[in-house]
Amino acid sequence: MSVHPIQAPTSQDAIAQARVHLSAAHRLAALHELEEGIDNHFTVTLPDHEDRFLILPFGRHWSEALASDLMVFNEAGQTLSGQGAVELSARCIHAPIHRITGARVVMHTHQTWATALNMLQDNRLLPITQTAAFFHGHIAYDDDYTGLADSLEEGERLARLISDKHILFMKNHGVLVVGDNIAQAYRRLYRLERVCRGQVLAMGTGKPLSVLSDEVVARVQAPNPQDSHSRAERERLFFEAMMRVLDRELPGYGC
Repeated sequence: MSVHPIQAPTSQDAIAQARVHLSAAHRLAALHELEEGIDNHFTVTLPDHEDRFLILPFGRHWSEALASDLMVFNEAGQTLSGQGAVELSARCIHAPIHRITGARVVMHTHQTWATALNMLQDNRLLPITQTAAFFHGHIAYDDDYTGLADSLEEGERLARLISDKHILFMKNHGVLVVGDNIAQAYRRLYRLERVCRGQVLAMGTGKPLSVLSDEVVARVQAPNPQDSHSRAERERLFFEAMMRVLDRELPGYGC
């Protein structure tokens, strides 16, 4: 069985790890049906740089992602390494969000259940399960879809909306998740889709929803001194496990 320990290397090792993890995240999104073929985008700030970003070349299906194929681009739209094209909306959305919020990882998708919730006039994610409670207070909402993102000003607008939140709900569009590292951001994206699915299904029954109180939500979110696993460790273990699944189901991403 392959094992993928997530460490914190520096310099070229850190860049190589970022490439492997970003390509793995793309393949996982395809495996988990969070992708839309060749569209949507994941980016990560290149280690040791603040203004350079890794991205999958536009036109590659996410299930085809390879670490060696990832491109490096900057906010000006210049390709600094790699071959292929950076899709316009990816640059216009992601680069300003990285710059303004300081997020190391930005993931934008049109994943089914989260997008379904964003089709509703009232698209707020409610704390109606334990997992949903973790998201409460960490979601920003963009209630004004204005069309395709074709300018850096649109990314700057979205960055101001996100502010210090982890997630942006984009009405009539999709979702965007930020994180300090790929493991953290992908876990947020994965868990978000599951809680959105649960809420949409519960709403479909037509029965009243049982919303957790603020007191219970606070207890869920508070660090548990008796828990031997920190949140960061849980994120690491989650992504390591998911990469082992990839080794069985969709291998080759690290090439």
